[in-house]
Amino acid sequence: MDAQVNENAVMATPTPEHPALTAVRKSGSNKVKVAVSDIDGVLRGKYLHIDKFLGAAEPAPGGGFGFCDVVFGWDMTDQTYDNATHTGWQHGFPDALARLDLETQRNVPWDDNVPFFLGEFVNPDHTPSPICPRQTLKRVLKRAEKMGYSVMTGMEFEWFNFVETPQSWAAKQGVGPTPLTPGMFGYSILRMNHRREFMNALMDEMLAFGVPIEGLHTETGPGVYEVAIAFGEALEQADRAILFKTGAREIGSRFGIMPSFMAKWSAAYPGCSGHIHQSLKEGKHGKTNLFYDAASPRKMSPLFESYLAGQVACLMEMAPMFWPTINSYKRLVDGFWAPVKPTWGMDNRTASFRVIAGSPKATRLETRCPGADVNPYIAMAAVIAAGLEGI
Repeated sequence: MDAQVNENAVMATPTPEHPALTAVRKSGSNKVKVAVSDIDGVLRGKYLHIDKFLGAAEPAPGGGFGFCDVVFGWDMTDQTYDNATHTGWQHGFPDALARLDLETQRNVPWDDNVPFFLGEFVNPDHTPSPICPRQTLKRVLKRAEKMGYSVMTGMEFEWFNFVETPQSWAAKQGVGPTPLTPGMFGYSILRMNHRREFMNALMDEMLAFGVPIEGLHTETGPGVYEVAIAFGEALEQADRAILFKTGAREIGSRFGIMPSFMAKWSAAYPGCSGHIHQSLKEGKHGKTNLFYDAASPRKMSPLFESYLAGQVACLMEMAPMFWPTINSYKRLVDGFWAPVKPTWGMDNRTASFRVIAGSPKATRLETRCPGADVNPYIAMAAVIAAGLEGI
């Protein structure tokens, strides 16, 4: 009898609440902001009432919330693709099921610290949706894990900043925007001081938003900035990258600045890149950089060489995944820094694949082909999959 009572007591012990949910309850907010990535890497989202959010956050097979599946079939101006098969008029644009990843919890500093979560799409049976960009990257990372590796990445973005509003931009019909600063001034301390409140807000508020910035400076081109997002685990890095692009636009609007991550907005100026740095570690909790080999003249391990070979071999097959628009290809012009051939080199910024080899910690591959218009999830999935294929 006593044993039965004890067994029932154990069975009745409630499952501890996820810390993210506890944090939301303690925040006192009556709403939560949630977002998912569309095909183009644009965050689409909404506010949820706290009760709706708590229901959506329930573990599978419950939980989740409906999100119109048109996000799989329209572009960034909400024009539906004419050849979509997963979604479209023929299907009636029903809801797709989105689930929140509670590990992505953060607060939005420039929106009264409202709680924020990223989501991803699942099938009706809660298995990963094959068309979801974030699930695509997770699928590739699972492949790496089965091979015994964890993937570390870092993203860099270059982007133009214009002194425009949505209304002034529309009035100009997208032609002749006014850059934040004139002229070509890469790494300029003086140009950093112009609208320094915007640059400081990027550094400070992004950090508070869980998107730590390793470096931020002006680049060659009128009103151009470049950011390096702090190196980290690949899925977290892709989350940071997509959040940075959205966050930069939201912060910029506060200062009358419109950031643009177009790959090429003018034939007169260099385009904007979305470089991806990568390295592999052993296992899930490993600390050793497997790309480094002290005995190699180039400090490259055989594993690193194979990973690089896979990317060189697969470059053109990967291309649509990190050159997603017509504009992406306008950036690929000889003499404008963007590499246009399947080449690699040691610390060579004119090559498609720049090998940065030196210290055990810093040895890595920089894939320089992608532009700033990438969907970070899809682009990372492509380059990592190609590297694993080489191995």
